[in-house]
Amino acid sequence: MKIKQIEHPPSTIVLYGTSWCYGSRQARQALDESGLVYQWIDIDRDIEARQFVETLNEGYRSVPTIIFPDGSVLVEPDWDTLIAHLERFKTRS
Repeated sequence: MKIKQIEHPPSTIVLYGTSWCYGSRQARQALDESGLVYQWIDIDRDIEARQFVETLNEGYRSVPTIIFPDGSVLVEPDWDTLIAHLERFKTRS
């Protein structure tokens, strides 16, 4: 798992993943349960999104890749890291 920081983040959480990836499904579950608003993008269906994920992750289609409005990016987070980050993010709003 990698934690990154980007410039010019989106105004809402964006979750890039695939329907067949367990980690992507788990991230969607965590976001759904958190009550935070987010956008889901399946990189198998969106070529531009897939290219963005590959660029961000040095050529790899690493999913889930989750971008937050504060510029933080979680790449393939484990459950505990994701939940902890969501909690920190929820307290910022």
